[in-house]
Amino acid sequence: MECNVDNTTIITDEKVTHIRLTNKDNVAIAVNALEAGIELEPGLMTLEPIPQGHKIALWDLKRGEGVIRYGVLLGNLSKDIKKGGWINEHMIDLPASPELDTLEFATEINNNLPNPPVDYWDGYEVEGCEYAGTRNILGISTTVQCVEGVLNVAVTKMKKELLPKYPNVDDIVALVHPYGCGVAINARDAFIPIRSVKNLVKNPNFGGEIMVVALGCEKLTVEMLLEEKDINSENVVILQEQKGFQSMIDRLMDVAETKLQKLNERKRVRLPLSKLCIGMQCGGSDAFSGVTANPSAGYASDLLVKGGATVLFSEVTEVRDGVRQIAQRCVSEEVGKKLIQEMAWYDNYLALGDVDRDANPTPGNKKGGLANIVEKAMGSIAKSGTSPIIDVIGPGEIPAKKGLIFAATPGSDIVCGPSHLASGITLQVFMTGRGTPYGLAAAPVIKVCSRSVMKEQWMDLIDVNAGQVATGEKSIEDVGLELFYFIIDVASGRKKPWAEEYGLHNYLCIFNPAPIT
Repeated sequence: MECNVDNTTIITDEKVTHIRLTNKDNVAIAVNALEAGIELEPGLMTLEPIPQGHKIALWDLKRGEGVIRYGVLLGNLSKDIKKGGWINEHMIDLPASPELDTLEFATEINNNLPNPPVDYWDGYEVEGCEYAGTRNILGISTTVQCVEGVLNVAVTKMKKELLPKYPNVDDIVALVHPYGCGVAINARDAFIPIRSVKNLVKNPNFGGEIMVVALGCEKLTVEMLLEEKDINSENVVILQEQKGFQSMIDRLMDVAETKLQKLNERKRVRLPLSKLCIGMQCGGSDAFSGVTANPSAGYASDLLVKGGATVLFSEVTEVRDGVRQIAQRCVSEEVGKKLIQEMAWYDNYLALGDVDRDANPTPGNKKGGLANIVEKAMGSIAKSGTSPIIDVIGPGEIPAKKGLIFAATPGSDIVCGPSHLASGITLQVFMTGRGTPYGLAAAPVIKVCSRSVMKEQWMDLIDVNAGQVATGEKSIEDVGLELFYFIIDVASGRKKPWAEEYGLHNYLCIFNPAPIT
């Protein structure tokens, strides 16, 4: 059986026991766990048990010889491997990182994208904002972590006493984070967390309504967070100016109700896809992520981009080894130079911690068949589809262009997510192979799994099953189209993904490379 995956070919036998991605590959991966002595194809038999997703040598390989998957070098073998043998992460030496000064730009620009079946959705317009909201939320921002305890008590009270009075408002979300004080606020890289916290306030899902809670003595002042015109008693509550705890709660309740009254007047309207901004992220990845879930998301991304939407994909360490492929899709040298700048900054950031990009893969990634960061990167970039990359932005930066954008965030799920929110996404698509209950309170998160067994195990946490691609039951295009329709339905408020249904969400871990004092 053959089917197209991100311009490569899945080659399997009739029983779909193993997957070989390109005819350059000298390894395949096991679709399910294989026992020793299983004939995979004429002349190829497993010499030992092979775990699901792990690599099988397609012919005899010598020590020092390269292991090829996705048509690229994953690394060199540290020992001889016989045909049909198991190749795991302990047997592959990491190759050198791709050089940044030899990259070529705009050499692989694909303008022949698939046409979306619909080019509209129903969302909440925001005055003066390029993008519209998928949800109608009262977002309460904070300048510093110190106010979290009081704000959490207030929000619990708001949800019980105020929210039921305003049925058109979806939720009240406290944007609490660990930044704001005890930090070197004027350090060289402090602009990164400051920009992220500042831009979180502007997320379209908050409808342009501003509510900020400050302590009063923190380093991240209200003046650093808001424009001068927005700093007033209608938008800002400073706890140190209140007379006791109850006064704090009463004041927060009063300001919140004023905001809720305004938000309750908002209605969904029919909008073009150009008003939609979403994020693509993956976590708990495995060897199937780059075969099923991520390419399916990439196809959905291409549909969205062709329709005029903006799609962010990210995770520097998880694309660093695919930087050549990304550079070739950058529409200009100007965009390419931004890519180099972000990659070089992150290389230096990792070097300061005395680690390299291979510190990224987790034990779960490796148990799922990913040998190293090179293999993980090849699968990760598949979620970007094939669209031209029209811009590169830093973590928490708001896009100035529409289309496919590389947002240079860390790979950590709980850091990438808040960075996407700060950049203005109003919905996120999250691919996983091993499974994670990750979610965002400020935007719905759609979960796509890479294996059918994951869907069977987490039937009420996974929204879209891409595992059927591996077994030949569906194509990349089938799952991608299913995901596209689900994105439109979720964005339009007609459906909720499981994470939103259960109220699953993670703490906003703002990326802060600056010193903590």
